[in-house]
Amino acid sequence: MLAAALALAAGGVRAQGLASPRAATLDWAILETLLALGHPPVAATELVQFREVAVEPPVPPGMADLGLRGLPNLETLLLARPDIIFNSNFYAALEPRLARIAPVESFALYMPGQAPYEPMLAMTRAIAARLGIPGAAEALIARTQASLDAQRERLTAVQRPVLAINFGDARHFRTFGFDSMIGEALARLGLANAWSGPTSYSATAPVGIETLARYPDTFVAAVAPHPPDAVAVFERSAFWHALPAVKAGRVLWLGSVDPFGALPSASRFARLLTEALVRAEGAGRG
Repeated sequence: MLAAALALAAGGVRAQGLASPRAATLDWAILETLLALGHPPVAATELVQFREVAVEPPVPPGMADLGLRGLPNLETLLLARPDIIFNSNFYAALEPRLARIAPVESFALYMPGQAPYEPMLAMTRAIAARLGIPGAAEALIARTQASLDAQRERLTAVQRPVLAINFGDARHFRTFGFDSMIGEALARLGLANAWSGPTSYSATAPVGIETLARYPDTFVAAVAPHPPDAVAVFERSAFWHALPAVKAGRVLWLGSVDPFGALPSASRFARLLTEALVRAEGAGRG
């Protein structure tokens, strides 16, 4: 069916004119970048979940939902008539099939052991240049830097390191090292990252909850989404309530952030964390 649709599309001629290219993407970091640039893609993946996890920038109505990031609906993508598909290293295996629909431009965004902020800047500028809106990239980068600088000014009194985590279930969590956007945001806020190891890029949460006992003097920033059953377990768990950070009131429950997002996610995490830290310091829990 897809092959027939491709053949039909190949027989037509798309009027290009001076219109800005119609973009599509499978990657959420690229999706939020396109939204923040003011150039929403015509198609992207898992939009319902994106709205719940990334939260911002808002997704406008009318965008085609391609389904799963790793298994997108290519017929829906074809019908969206993209002029270009922006992709990332996470979905490189799909590029031969994507290239049958539209030219593909790919970016290496998250690589184990490599800090992602500079690659995100390069991706933001490259996409904006391809779309003919280079000024939008510089404006987004400037807004992000200004936001991070403003939050940093509010955190000068915070001396404790921060352990940013995301619960997978009631017994395990993910951590974020220097090679994550959350780790990059911590550094730009002038905060010490309590996690010195690399980031886990696995879909599973590999760190046991008992590990939190090794960080008695930190702020633990628990980034949503939180599994509802896990939170219920914590409420009645003697072990959880015995953890030093929990007893001291230094567990900060943050709103949802895409942990593998781009500049908008860095800004959102920094803002949510700053508000939580300021409240904790004001309550004498610093």
